[in-house]
Amino acid sequence: MTQLLESAKHAGLIYCGCCRTLNPKETTHCDCCGASVHSRIDDSINRTWAYLLAALVFLIPANILPIMTIKAFGSGEPDTIMSGIVSLFDYGLYPIGLIIFLASIMVPLLKIMGLIILLLSVQGKLSMGTTERIRLFRIVDFFGKWSMLDVFVVSLLVSLVDLGEVATVYSGEGITAFCAMVILTMLASHSFDTRLIWDTK
Repeated sequence: MTQLLESAKHAGLIYCGCCRTLNPKETTHCDCCGASVHSRIDDSINRTWAYLLAALVFLIPANILPIMTIKAFGSGEPDTIMSGIVSLFDYGLYPIGLIIFLASIMVPLLKIMGLIILLLSVQGKLSMGTTERIRLFRIVDFFGKWSMLDVFVVSLLVSLVDLGEVATVYSGEGITAFCAMVILTMLASHSFDTRLIWDTK
C-alpha cells in the first residue's frame, strides 16, 4: 500500500500536466509533448491563502448587503441571502429557496473550510494522511462545481419573474460581492497544487 501511495516526486519523476506522462526529475520540458514541467508550482500555498483570505473578506458584504428584492403587488423590501431565503419560503418557492441556501451558504463555507484544512495539512500544521487529503480535495472539487448556482438562480429570477404589478425580482449589491467571493474561491482552488497532497512534512 505504501508503494501505491508513493508520489512521482519521491520516485524521481516529474508529472506533465499537459499530456499526463512522467518524465525524469532533471527534465524541464516534457519528452512527449514538449510542455514545460516542474515538480511543484512556486508559491502555490501563498497564492491559495491570499485568494482564500480575500474570499473571506467578500463573504461579509455578500451576506450583509441585499442580494435581491422581490416586489409583489408593488411592494417589497431588499433581502440579504438569509432574508431572501425566508422570503422565497414565504412565497412558496421552496425548491428555489433550498437551492439558494445550499449554493449561497453551505457550498462556499464547505469549499473555504476544505481548502483551509488542506493548506494546514500540507504545511504540516494539521495531521492528515494522504488518503484523507485526496478525499477532502475531491469533496472540495465536487462542491466547487456548484459555486455559481446561486448567481444563476438570481439571474434566472430577475429575467423570468416579471409579472408587472404582481411580482418582480431585482438583483442587489450583495450579488456583486458574492460573485467576487465565488471567483476568488475558484482561483484559490485552481492555484492549489494538488501534488502537494502527496508531500509529507
